Amino acid sequence: MPIGPGSLAVIAIVALIIFGPKKLPELGKAAGDTLREFKNATKGLTSDEEEKKKEDQ
Repeated sequence: MPIGPGSLAVIAIVALIIFGPKKLPELGKAAGDTLREFKNATKGLTSDEEEKKKEDQ
């Protein structure tokens, strides 16, 4: 089931009600930082694998 713009609006409204307008930006920043860290970690894993393949050749 795809998530459309209406669903995203409902999720945003519910999050705003639950967490409040002051806490929501902090949660967004924390989620962004976590996602960035995860991407960097996975990039490091793939680059390590590529280096091992080059060494084996």
